[in-house]
Amino acid sequence: MPGDARSGEVRVHPVRTKRERREFVEFPYRLYAGDPWWVPPLRRDVHELIDPARHPFHRHATVELFIARDAEGRVVGRVAAIENRRYLEEHGEPVGFFGMFECERNEGAARELLDAAAQWLAARGMKVMRGPASLSLNEECGLLVSGFEGSPMVMMPWNPPWYADLLERSGFVKAKDLVAYYLGYEGEAEAPPERLVRAGDAVAKRFGVVIRGMDMKQFEQEVERVRVVYNQAWARNWGHVSMTDEELHHMAKQLKPVVDPNLVLFAEVKGELAGFALALPDMNHVLRHMNGRLFPFGWARALWHRRKVDAMRVLTLGVLEPYRKMGVAELMYLHYWRECPPKGITKGEFSWILEDNALMRAGLEKIGADAYRTYRLYDRATGA
Repeated sequence: MPGDARSGEVRVHPVRTKRERREFVEFPYRLYAGDPWWVPPLRRDVHELIDPARHPFHRHATVELFIARDAEGRVVGRVAAIENRRYLEEHGEPVGFFGMFECERNEGAARELLDAAAQWLAARGMKVMRGPASLSLNEECGLLVSGFEGSPMVMMPWNPPWYADLLERSGFVKAKDLVAYYLGYEGEAEAPPERLVRAGDAVAKRFGVVIRGMDMKQFEQEVERVRVVYNQAWARNWGHVSMTDEELHHMAKQLKPVVDPNLVLFAEVKGELAGFALALPDMNHVLRHMNGRLFPFGWARALWHRRKVDAMRVLTLGVLEPYRKMGVAELMYLHYWRECPPKGITKGEFSWILEDNALMRAGLEKIGADAYRTYRLYDRATGA
């Protein structure tokens, strides 16, 4: 395992103490102070994510955290190196990951941080380092490379445009792009075109498709239905790693307080589960006012600003393979378009979509959504 790495006035070392963990978590709040677009996550959530005793991801992964300091000992960057054993088992390729990357505009610091992560992964047999992924593709991932105006939607990352230069000057090349689509209205929301409504109704009748919302009285059973679709519908997707039961239930527990059951859709074809879509109100509109803390006044700000949320993010939508040519995905998109504006939700992001997922992209473009942001996953050799 690499120890301290020095380059000029920059020193990189692994996180070992409680104080260093706090510094690791706190660094972005200082880095982005005054930034109009960055949304501060809740500190407690970040601490939980990196804690092997509290987050189930660590049951099948090993994570090493690094921080970079300047000559005065000030933190100037951070990164996590990630060995995801489920990825290794399911894909059979020696790929490790990096994530939680944040750095001042300092090419030397960025290179030393990323080299330290690569060396750690190489020592564990990884030939390629991919990212950013924090801590996996099932959570925040990708580097924003286009569409920098405006804050990100809930559970999507944000970074300054020059981060791409830091990575590329450190030897990274594009592995895959992830595309975010947007559909919204500046004024009064429009109803979907009558032709789309008629076509959707005809498809639903022809194949016996029913779209329904989530039954919160059967929350655990509904979560199990989500697990079935999620781990089957995405099984062949590039980079996909199935979620463990523990991970899925952990995420469900985290999201339950903000879930709107009308935004979690299940598609059934003649009574059989065919797909699901999960959308969340854009709670980033709330988080941006809380400075990463619930107390002493964050909770009050949350209650006040939640009333003004008018956007949502569809963060996952999947259809089981036998039903993919029945218009099931399009019917779920159409359901959102018909049902959300009357409830005050007039803006939506659909993200993320693999750049080469032609079927999903065509469905979104058919309802008038525009590709407006691109996130990139990068690869580089570890030197192993």
